[in-house]
Amino acid sequence: MVRFASTMLIFKPNRLIAMKLHFRTIGIGKPLIVMHGVFGSLDNWHTLGKDFAKHFKVYLVDLRNHGRSPHSDEFNYKVMVEDVIELMDDEGMDRVNLLGHSMGGKVAMHLATLYPERVENLIVVDIAPKHYPPHHQQIFAGFRSVNLNNLKSRKDADEQMATVISNVGVRQFILKNLDRNTDGHFQWKLNIEAIEKGAEEVGAGFETAVSFAGESLFISGSNSDYIPANDHQMIKSFFPNAEIISINGAGHWVHAEKPNELRKAVLNFLNEQR
Repeated sequence: MVRFASTMLIFKPNRLIAMKLHFRTIGIGKPLIVMHGVFGSLDNWHTLGKDFAKHFKVYLVDLRNHGRSPHSDEFNYKVMVEDVIELMDDEGMDRVNLLGHSMGGKVAMHLATLYPERVENLIVVDIAPKHYPPHHQQIFAGFRSVNLNNLKSRKDADEQMATVISNVGVRQFILKNLDRNTDGHFQWKLNIEAIEKGAEEVGAGFETAVSFAGESLFISGSNSDYIPANDHQMIKSFFPNAEIISINGAGHWVHAEKPNELRKAVLNFLNEQR
């Protein structure tokens, strides 16, 4: 069964403003929440989500300012964690398995350290709890290179973006965020301004005082520089029960480049914890 959720803003006393995130559910069983990276959406994980759904009830989530979730000027990990906690409360989930890639992995790590009693197992794909300097300037330039006012087709958008981004795969990834509004005009699903303004926050590292003692799996791509070997000790200082593995031949987008290997690693880890 596939189910979609509506989106809205909510406020609870003594809590940060949280959003009703757009999400899709597939399958039955124990819950597994899957969170995409920056510039991504739940659609990036649909194929793997269907595989995971043979064993779990999978929640594919659009994080705030992404996909079909609401937009807000407030964009940081504290509010993104509260969004996910709100979803868990609404769905009656006391404890969940969490899987996050890149920015979504940091959301998962923050949630696990802030609400350890709500997390059964933690899976983080190609990101560490450290500071990463802003490095998406070319992608933001790619967004700005597209003139939405006179855009006729996706092909036109691709040709305009090619003037600043030569990599076809990167352009295809970005252009997944191109949509039409109710008037039929092209628009970006992303809140690009808020994401660019919060770029430093997206790369922020963790404070030294936090930790999560639950079972954790960190998956890196062997061709990615996001988790070098000398980060392993630092990861274990925050997540002492972390297992750290590398998938050979994968870059940062492990789920797109090596989906079969990632699926096997995730399911092996989760099945071992049952």
